[in-house]
Amino acid sequence: MSKIKHLLVSQPAPAVVEKSAFFDLGERFSLAIDYHPFIRVEGVSAKEFRGQRVDILSHTAIIFTNRGTIDHFFRICEESRVVVPDTMKYLCFTEAIALYLQKYIVYRKRKISFADGTFKGFMELIVKHQDEKLMLALTEPHKPEIPQTLEKLKVKFDRAILAHTVSNDLEGIDLERYQVIVLYSPSDVKALTDRFGSENLPLIATFGEGTTRKALEAGLQVATMAPTPAAPSMAKALEIFIGDYNAGKTATKKIVVKADKTADEFVKAHQLRELRRSKAKKALAGKK
Repeated sequence: MSKIKHLLVSQPAPAVVEKSAFFDLGERFSLAIDYHPFIRVEGVSAKEFRGQRVDILSHTAIIFTNRGTIDHFFRICEESRVVVPDTMKYLCFTEAIALYLQKYIVYRKRKISFADGTFKGFMELIVKHQDEKLMLALTEPHKPEIPQTLEKLKVKFDRAILAHTVSNDLEGIDLERYQVIVLYSPSDVKALTDRFGSENLPLIATFGEGTTRKALEAGLQVATMAPTPAAPSMAKALEIFIGDYNAGKTATKKIVVKADKTADEFVKAHQLRELRRSKAKKALAGKK
């Protein structure tokens, strides 16, 4: 069995290669690592946004799940000559996303709120502000769990598609050169399989359950994934896998991704809390 010598990473090359986690990996295993982004994000035009019939100024709070949508939101506002009022609130998936808003507005905690990076925490944050007039900023395609859960919770909001993810040109890639391809999103999987099919491909390393699930559904041979308890990063997952592979150890553990029930569990828990509150109010009213 030949050793792994060449990796293809479906992301742009790091600005400083020596500071990349993959640099140490390459040094340790004498790897040649190539970078080629499989996808790119293109913002919608102001005309296309107007076609969605979403009035920004009719909302009092914007929901952001990533930094890219922040850039496109303020770009569209500028192109449409929309002046966002200082009273606008922002609900962000993580603190890093919230801090990124400083690129466009003065950071004030009273109008910027953020969750802990978990689905549950984000949903709780949005439910807490459900009396606001909410706009959910999205990139197409996007994970459906957030809008679907909000609909199940009967939280009123408007969707706004601010950008599209499209495939890059993969014509010049020679897949026979690589033993492993590293994929970071379901869109990466689609770009790869649309161009090369799903048969006779190198081994696949995936980041995130969504990417892994998409790769398995496409029939790709997923050799390793991250994050996991043993491998919290993609670099660590590759370090473990390549170490075993180059030592002649064949993988015996099949990669399996369980169905994600986080959204359904949150909805059920929320409905149960609301039911208990309703019963408590009725009992209190009865005593009066």
